[in-house]
Amino acid sequence: MTETHGTARPGLSIDHTSVDGIRVVTLRGEIDHDVKDVLTEVLMSSSDGVMPPRTVVDLSGVTFMDSSGINVFVAAYHAASDTQGWLRVAGAQESVLRILQLVGLDQVIGCHPTLEQALTA
Repeated sequence: MTETHGTARPGLSIDHTSVDGIRVVTLRGEIDHDVKDVLTEVLMSSSDGVMPPRTVVDLSGVTFMDSSGINVFVAAYHAASDTQGWLRVAGAQESVLRILQLVGLDQVIGCHPTLEQALTA
């Protein structure tokens, strides 16, 4: 079953879907200080207020990410791990992937070239 919800924020578009019990959060735009709070809210809760245990974040539409995004992903990773779940990243563009690699986050959070690979890893 797939369910889709969308959220529009200045500079960032957020859609979330469920694929076989895995939440997929698709982001488009820029991840910076201005959107960190809404991104945190989206990644750390769901409509019923409970964080889904398994989440893939599709970054294929993200063109920029600063340290605010890194901090959100670290917090979401820890929250998922605390509930025996996981967080994965899919489709990061070269510039965003480079940021994840520079801070070593790609060694902690599974980064996959495609959404399909992240869903089946």
